Amino acid sequence: MEPQLDPMKDDLPLMANTSHMLVKHYVLDLDVDFKSQVIEGFIVLFLETGSRYRRASSTGEEGCQSQFDETCKIRASEQGHVPVSNESACSSKMEYNDFAVCGKGGKDTSDKNGNHSNEEQASGISSSKNCCDIENHGNEDFLLVLDCCDLSVLKVEEVDVAAVSGIEKFTRSAKLTDVSKELANLRNQIVHELVTLPSDRWKEQLYYYTCCSQAPGCGALLFATGTWSLEIRKSGIQTPADFPHAIRIRYKTKPEGRSVTWTTDQSGRPCVCTMGSPINNRALFPCQEPPIALSTWQASVRTAASFVVLMSGENSAEPVQLQEGIMSWYYYVTMPMPASTFTIAVGCWQEVKQSFTPAVQTNNEFSLPCSQADFRWHEESCRHVEYPCRFQNPAARLQRVIPYRVFAPWCLMKCCEEHLLQLIPQCLSAAYTTLGTHPFSRLDVLIVPSNFSSLGMASPHIIFLSQSVLPGGRQLCGTRLCHEIAHAWFGLAIGARDWTEEWISEGFATFLEDVFWARAQQLSHDEEKAQQELKALLRWRRLRDEVQNSEEELQVLRPNKESTGEVSESGASIVKHGLKAEKIFMQVHYLKGYFLLRSLARRIGGASYLASLRKFVYKFHGQLVLSQDFLSMLLEDVPEQKESGLTVESIFTNWLDTSGIPKPLLEEGETWKESRLVQQVSGEVTKWIRTNQRIRKSGKKKRRQNEGTFQKLLPDQLVLLLEYLLEEKTLCPRTLQGLEKTYQLRDQDAELCVQEKHYRSWLQGVKSDKVQLEVQLIEESWDMLQSNYSCHQTV
Repeated sequence: MEPQLDPMKDDLPLMANTSHMLVKHYVLDLDVDFKSQVIEGFIVLFLETGSRYRRASSTGEEGCQSQFDETCKIRASEQGHVPVSNESACSSKMEYNDFAVCGKGGKDTSDKNGNHSNEEQASGISSSKNCCDIENHGNEDFLLVLDCCDLSVLKVEEVDVAAVSGIEKFTRSAKLTDVSKELANLRNQIVHELVTLPSDRWKEQLYYYTCCSQAPGCGALLFATGTWSLEIRKSGIQTPADFPHAIRIRYKTKPEGRSVTWTTDQSGRPCVCTMGSPINNRALFPCQEPPIALSTWQASVRTAASFVVLMSGENSAEPVQLQEGIMSWYYYVTMPMPASTFTIAVGCWQEVKQSFTPAVQTNNEFSLPCSQADFRWHEESCRHVEYPCRFQNPAARLQRVIPYRVFAPWCLMKCCEEHLLQLIPQCLSAAYTTLGTHPFSRLDVLIVPSNFSSLGMASPHIIFLSQSVLPGGRQLCGTRLCHEIAHAWFGLAIGARDWTEEWISEGFATFLEDVFWARAQQLSHDEEKAQQELKALLRWRRLRDEVQNSEEELQVLRPNKESTGEVSESGASIVKHGLKAEKIFMQVHYLKGYFLLRSLARRIGGASYLASLRKFVYKFHGQLVLSQDFLSMLLEDVPEQKESGLTVESIFTNWLDTSGIPKPLLEEGETWKESRLVQQVSGEVTKWIRTNQRIRKSGKKKRRQNEGTFQKLLPDQLVLLLEYLLEEKTLCPRTLQGLEKTYQLRDQDAELCVQEKHYRSWLQGVKSDKVQLEVQLIEESWDMLQSNYSCHQTV
């Protein structure tokens, strides 16, 4: 049963017993109702016995085909069986190589690069007697525990996958030895054969997943819901191996559920999105949340015809009309990933299109040369579980820019066309130049509602961006886009085995956003170095302020230390501080992780370091890692660093296992002030202080005198300038007005607009004779908003 958790603690429980059973595939069939703000439908789970409970004996080659027909006779008399109608059942006459799903959906139009586009037909489900009996029948029955929160579970039942027409092909390798259990064993054997199909049969696999999800129920299962979990059992079944391997759960979400947000877009139209909740997707569907539970999924979503459904999916879904006013959208994923990365957004989005094809730089100067080692890596087999991997696809390895689409509310379409559309191919190309093969075959970018809590969020095949990145030119939009694109490699294709090691995702993305953006702008080496030193100083100041104003235990990048990655015997665990409210606004994992990677790059050398990153990506894509996996591989490539004292243990001690600012960073922090771009800002600060002094001395009678000539500054320089000036306590209103006019702060990007608002507050304070109080409030709110500005959530 679910353990009692201390409500005073802020740890996030991961309840699923993944060591006993693992979900290999989800089939979701959902209806989105905006009137009731509820998502309702069913989810089918295809399971495999966990690593600790797999049968010792392997299945033989002798088939049970002769027993298949006999078991079909038994099936009709089983409790809860209702035959599937001809209209909803999948016909064996259908060709799975033409369709990825069951029904009259459009043909698969996947191209040689692995970009899929499918349509789908609505699926049906036969009902059986509902059973939600939670009476205690003893402790001997096996319990399947799923992560679940804020859901109304209506029914749980076993699925009769053996009823699917044509499914007998999956029984030919089975050897049944227990006649009394032969039908149950047959169903589990079918699921086993289905989930272990070779990756080149992915279309057939999706086809039969759909058919099985529509099969009739063959017996209700007992279930109980707790605060954080859904527990399911079958009376008399005592081991995971004998537990049903295909189960269907009918449920509906609650309007107050924390996994999705019901809101309105910037045009005032209703929408619903997964917004990167701390509890992830457990209030959207029952699932296994631990990162180790890598699974694939497919989903059919029905809603009113005026809405567009976007989702984590390899295919660019096209809607199918089911009836007047109702459309259905179908997406699928063949790369196993944690359920927490599943993302959905339903709204009146408009696709932003352009009338020209943007030019993408492809000359040799823009490309980083590949070493002979790079080619040797591609000759090796991938180390992940089998799936249709793009790293083994020759055409995909040459694809510099993957297909992309942009969606936004109607009122923001023009702004997206002017700024965002032009940047995407440049940033994608820069990412490819740096790291190589794109892990995902396509990309959707959505401008999310204004109440989105961060500037961006990356999920498989889709990126959410805040509207705040659009105004003020290319800088903020480009850097944020680069950050989210970097998550395709670090955070998605390569995930943290322990969620407390967020730095593996966020530190890498923050470091790589600078590399990508420099290449997207085609900067010279000196320009790139100067901009990155300026950025380093800004981040150092933020880290310094955050360390001074946050709890020490939240500043540790590896809070579980030597226990990192460990789980209980069942596979359950907790995410330390996962529910702590202030953690969502903290940047320590971004900043300390970034500075660690920057420090390593400086010691090893830029070119060698990026080559090691490409090697790491190729060796570990599709897998979960811990900090030592990266650090050990890196130090093996540069043994001379070990001789100089750089070891995994020393990095743990100085960077990952301690709070505060790392000692190596304290020594380096002052050096960035000597950077050319920083020195230029210092010169402008001096001018403004002198101008302010002259204005104060001149009084009100000489308001029109020349207040000086100031240089044009880059956006990051402007941020630093305003930070420096905000430290001055004696700036008069005319000086602040001069700043606003000189740099047109209202027209700048989100970060500078925040600064401008603080200066306007400053002015109001001056006019109301509350100068000191306003200055204090401005500084406090600036610290908070400066942190919120760069807050980014990922999976």
